[in-house]
Amino acid sequence: MLKKYFLPILLAGIWISISEFIRNEFLLKSYWTEHYQSLGLEFPSEPINGAVWGIWSFVFAASIFVISRRFSLWETTFLSWVVGFVLMWLVVGNMAVLPVEILYAAIPLSILECFVASLIIFRLMKSTRLK
Repeated sequence: MLKKYFLPILLAGIWISISEFIRNEFLLKSYWTEHYQSLGLEFPSEPINGAVWGIWSFVFAASIFVISRRFSLWETTFLSWVVGFVLMWLVVGNMAVLPVEILYAAIPLSILECFVASLIIFRLMKSTRLK
């Protein structure tokens, strides 16, 4: 049970956390901070914000795991991307705190993030089914 459920979610969650950190702290942080400053706000980057994103990563990984039980790898990738990112961008955009110029990088990188997380889950589920 540990290998079948916990390990795929754990490894996919670690991947998602790393992917989010690299994308938002190294590649796109200047866009976020400049956009927030233009709104008269400070970009939230306290440790508690990182912890919440860490929780989000593992909840997202668990969601991908559940979706993967019913759909193919590509369907899981697409559905998880829509649920995890498109819906988030709609909300953040509606609140006017989304720097739209990040989407040129965020869209392909988030699709890659969802694909790799889905692939991790599919591969680990396959290996546990064979044993």
